[in-house]
Amino acid sequence: MTDKGKKRVRKSPVERRNEIIQAAVKLIGEKGYYGTSLKEIADAIGMSQPGMLHYIGNKENLLSMLITDNYDAEGTPRDFIESGLPGSDPEGMLLPAYMRFLVRYNIQRRSLLQLYMVLESESFSPEHPLHEYFENRPDAVWDHYSEFKWKLPPEVGGWENVRPIVRQCLEAMDGIQLRWTRRPPIDMYDEWLGFERLIFPSPVWDHYR
Repeated sequence: MTDKGKKRVRKSPVERRNEIIQAAVKLIGEKGYYGTSLKEIADAIGMSQPGMLHYIGNKENLLSMLITDNYDAEGTPRDFIESGLPGSDPEGMLLPAYMRFLVRYNIQRRSLLQLYMVLESESFSPEHPLHEYFENRPDAVWDHYSEFKWKLPPEVGGWENVRPIVRQCLEAMDGIQLRWTRRPPIDMYDEWLGFERLIFPSPVWDHYR
């Protein structure tokens, strides 16, 4: 049967957006935001650039789809609660247990993680669309975590005292994730466990992991 005789399958808007996101994750993760054109992304999925803009609006909105609607929307404390894993009791979650959950979750989305790191490096420029996002990221993560109930060692005190610990977790994860994408490869989960022992030391955290 010739191409002319084939019945054209119309894809849903959700399918089209998913195709765009997957192509953008790969290309921007390899070449960066400034190094990737919308035409390249459209060509990768066999669309015209005007046709793709119908689904994303513009290039900056595409970044929001990649980060806010995908990266930030997954691997959350809410996802941990719904997992039913040890330490995920919504009336008192264990912070180290959630961090281990997050590390394992991130291992499964390597391409998206690489994209995130590339964008974070680029965003030092005030002109970058995600400059403000990354500048405010520590506060945003803290505010989000503060919406949940955590079971803490008495020695730590209240939740406000945990803010430096949450910051250290983010800093350690950023470094480990960057190293994970390099060669020779490392075991990201084992590497995190080493940092966990430093951030959540014994004996204070022994019964709160």
